[in-house]
Amino acid sequence: MSVCVKFKMLPDCRDLAPAKAHPDDAAYDLRSRAELSIAPGATVLVPTGLFLELPPGYEAQIRSRSGLALRHELFLPNAPGTVDAGYRGEVGVIICNRGGRAFRISRGDRIAQMVIAKLPDIELVEVSELGASGRGAGGFGSTGK
Repeated sequence: MSVCVKFKMLPDCRDLAPAKAHPDDAAYDLRSRAELSIAPGATVLVPTGLFLELPPGYEAQIRSRSGLALRHELFLPNAPGTVDAGYRGEVGVIICNRGGRAFRISRGDRIAQMVIAKLPDIELVEVSELGASGRGAGGFGSTGK
């Protein structure tokens, strides 16, 4: 059973619609609608021209592209970024350049990936005590290298 996710593009951005490179890919490629340069150490918001209408109970996760991360040290500092079902604004991608050179983004460049995910039905229940576990409160490197 497929899920209908509605989207629209800015009028001059129809050629930038999200698409999968291969039918069995998990993610849709997102493209830049802007021409810009990201200086070393800088973080920018890259517009995509994309607007989504996700069904209730779903989110869009925005993730780094592995090739950009490996070859150019471009990362999404909030990855995965979340687009909530109720958001109707333009999808933007926050990109940080951790490399030593400026990186040029051209209109139409694939800048990120978008995965549509179903959210589980969750009920948070406040309690006075939590059950014991083998790990306990250990975190932030407590299991070693």
